[in-house]
Amino acid sequence: MPADVETAAREQFSAVLTHDIEPGTLDLDADMVGSYALTSLNKVLFLTELCEATGVDLAHFTEDDLADMRTLRDVTKALSRHMSNGA
Repeated sequence: MPADVETAAREQFSAVLTHDIEPGTLDLDADMVGSYALTSLNKVLFLTELCEATGVDLAHFTEDDLADMRTLRDVTKALSRHMSNGA
């Protein structure tokens, strides 16, 4: 499952960026704001689309959870904890 979450995260993140970056070249440990200029609006769009793609309800996450998602690795770990075995 985590590989599927990672692939989806890379693809969805790449799609919301204002500049073209191939999903496979994204650094999972880079700060999404500092390294990729992610805006707060694009973070919401990214997480909404990623949750939809992975079948994870965004309601699982508090405002603090979302604030703690600073890197793609943070995002994939958080979503992986809420994925059902059948997803």
